[in-house]
Amino acid sequence: AYVDTNLVGSGKVTTAAIIGQQGGVWATTSGFTLGPSEQTAVINLFKNKDEAQSKGITLAGTKYFCLSVNDRSFYGKKGGDGCVIVKTKQAILVAVYKAPVQAPECTTITEGLADYLIGVNY
Repeated sequence: AYVDTNLVGSGKVTTAAIIGQQGGVWATTSGFTLGPSEQTAVINLFKNKDEAQSKGITLAGTKYFCLSVNDRSFYGKKGGDGCVIVKTKQAILVAVYKAPVQAPECTTITEGLADYLIGVNY
């Protein structure tokens, strides 16, 4: 429900997934498939921020270059589209948006859900 209702249902996220920090996809938008190597790359984003900055991230076969990365969030871009990846206590939210949605719109929704999940110890 978090993926379909809170993220995609907002109209500001096109596709999304929730990945466990220990691995495995907890939930995903139908048709949005993160392969095993992509899942590992998402989990490792926050362990080596310099590498994330230089290499970007590939999600469901689409490569995004890094706009910004910190201990909690990664922001990526490809043309008019982009991604927001946010780490919670136990999970990592992966949200992708497509133009005409703008980065701040997707960021607000994704970061807001992350704050909620952190508040309930996820």
